[in-house]
Amino acid sequence: MIIDRRSVLGAAMAIPALPALARAPVPGALTGFVDPFIGTDGTGHCFPGPSRPFGMVQPGPDNAGSGWDFTSGYQYRAPKIMGFSQTRASGTGIPELGDILLQPVLDPRDDLASHYDKASEVARPGYYAVKLADNGASVELTCGLRVALHRYRFARAGRVWVLVDTEHRLRFLTKEPVDTASVRTTTTGAEGSITATNWTKRTIAFALEFDHPVAEVRPLPSSKAPRYLLGFDLGEHAVLQAKVAVSTTDVAGARANFAELPGWDFDAVARAADAEWEKLLSRVRIDADARTKRVFYTALYHLFLQPSIISDADGRYRGPTGQIAKARGRHYYSTLSLWDTFRAAHPLYTLLIPERVDDFVLTLLDHAKAAGTLPLWPIWGGETNTMIGDPALPVIADAWAKGFRGFDGQEALSAMRATSTTDHAQSDWSLFDRYGYYPTGKLSNEAVSRTLEAGIGDAATAKMAAMLGDAESAKRFGARANGYRALIDPETKLARGKDSNGAWRTPFDPLTATSPLNNPGDYTEANAWQYSWTPALHDVDGLVAAMGGRAAFTTMLDSFFSLPGKESKFLGQEALIGQYAHGNEPSHHIAWLYAWSDRPERGPELVREIATRFYKDTPDGIVGNDDCGQMSAWYIFATLGFYPVNPTSGDFVLGQPLVAHATVSLPNGKTLAIAPGKDGRVINGEPLTRTIAYRALMRGGVLRLSGAEGNHP
Repeated sequence: MIIDRRSVLGAAMAIPALPALARAPVPGALTGFVDPFIGTDGTGHCFPGPSRPFGMVQPGPDNAGSGWDFTSGYQYRAPKIMGFSQTRASGTGIPELGDILLQPVLDPRDDLASHYDKASEVARPGYYAVKLADNGASVELTCGLRVALHRYRFARAGRVWVLVDTEHRLRFLTKEPVDTASVRTTTTGAEGSITATNWTKRTIAFALEFDHPVAEVRPLPSSKAPRYLLGFDLGEHAVLQAKVAVSTTDVAGARANFAELPGWDFDAVARAADAEWEKLLSRVRIDADARTKRVFYTALYHLFLQPSIISDADGRYRGPTGQIAKARGRHYYSTLSLWDTFRAAHPLYTLLIPERVDDFVLTLLDHAKAAGTLPLWPIWGGETNTMIGDPALPVIADAWAKGFRGFDGQEALSAMRATSTTDHAQSDWSLFDRYGYYPTGKLSNEAVSRTLEAGIGDAATAKMAAMLGDAESAKRFGARANGYRALIDPETKLARGKDSNGAWRTPFDPLTATSPLNNPGDYTEANAWQYSWTPALHDVDGLVAAMGGRAAFTTMLDSFFSLPGKESKFLGQEALIGQYAHGNEPSHHIAWLYAWSDRPERGPELVREIATRFYKDTPDGIVGNDDCGQMSAWYIFATLGFYPVNPTSGDFVLGQPLVAHATVSLPNGKTLAIAPGKDGRVINGEPLTRTIAYRALMRGGVLRLSGAEGNHP
């Protein structure tokens, strides 16, 4: 059954109306342009529940507990809500988190999932509300940084019930939800600690408090973690509230986190959440129509949902080996989708939230201190070993190149060298060093993609070493970064698999995409055409030369954007223009490469087409997983008119802004205004060619961007 948002189910149930807070955003506020439903229908895998920026808790509705479509717990057109869990990831391709599910209901029954009144569903930054048609209750959610706050309005007074399911997880279909659990009920709720293995092994501790005493406890069938129906006796207002604090460490840590939300003033907490988001969103202001503002500010909102803070109020957190440590910075972060976010999201953080960048890097270094190598894809403190390459390397080098000094450079370089020389989950350096590339036949899959991604990390390590005066390491890793050149087929000019004897992969079909879902294959969620542009992320001039020079490079780009492609939901083949697949990250920089071609004006044309076709202010408005804000980061950069093709260079490739005017608030009261220009590209009167430096942007002033004519030297 599919629900239209404007349909009303269960109209006969006298469910209380939601309060005015649910219906009235502040007039003129930027939060009014954020629609958390964007990206919740289809492959965006976003969620509509509330969060604070980079929040540890992100409570929201779960329609299902497993499956590709429900990696965030929610799909816009799903007909039922099974309950409201407290943690999740935004836009990922694998389900995880979904801890401590609550579900209000008037009367106990076997299946507590409920149809819901789609017309009643409201989502804004820091607030979510819905009416449960079958359960006789309306639900409102808001939160602090580490504490979720629920408010339930029941259709009648008297004895009502809340399901407390500590076994529920967002998980793979084949996985048991819980390894071990120690949970108990209290006079006002429940508390406990649970260890579960799904995408990673992790520990979740929680403390649950209601604003009414528990009148009755009914245990429900479960496996390794308890499920309860808790009964409450309500007066004539029939309102019940619940607070859920979470921790990666222990119950004491969860209880201590309650201090951030004292009392039970739900409306005040929701207003505070809205105000916090308003302050952050106002760092960028654009002049545009309402539709563009909705897409843009929702993208900005999605960008700031993750990485997620996982350290307690006292700074403690549980890291990748299960150890409990204390954050060196203000916070320790996880849910780092680094293979995606190193490309644009992290460079955008350096521009929009520079005050958090040092803590991001300290998180990476603390992970390496515990695990021996830098993280690949950690969530809730645990390592998933997902995706390829070593994408933490460019994040660190980029921060140092841009002048961030809140971490020790030598410690960072040491961790980068260890990660670039020690065999680990996705990097077999002894094999790579023997051949200078990853040969087919020696790896089970993804040999070409892994070679190309290795170059990105090696170039980042070489740059970091050069900046710190380590000439030997700079030379070593700089040379190894050129390994990709061995795989550029001189006949097709594409990156092609090569075995340990130096023989090319035959037969060779550059249009067939491969991924972990249909390996063996040489590419990661992409085909040869799509992955061959990866070396441009660190050596665009070398790639131009390898493809035969600028004229040949232009021809290759033109062919890439015109060759027909076949969309496939699971192979990163969404949002196609020719072979360009905007639904997956390996394509994200390619339109910007026209700045190195004989047709520099073509790049801004394509960027505008991509932004217009594949970003909408509708629930299906993100095509492809948002991947913790990377898809959103691309749109934000496109709107502003520049992009970090090489994310460790400290430079941004210039294009054309998608709006008439934009203003970025910078540290120390400075502002950067982006406006149309008549005479090429200039900042504060100084002419620019192809790129602009980060430091020039951070000095503020006026950046004027006109056409791309004459952009190349």
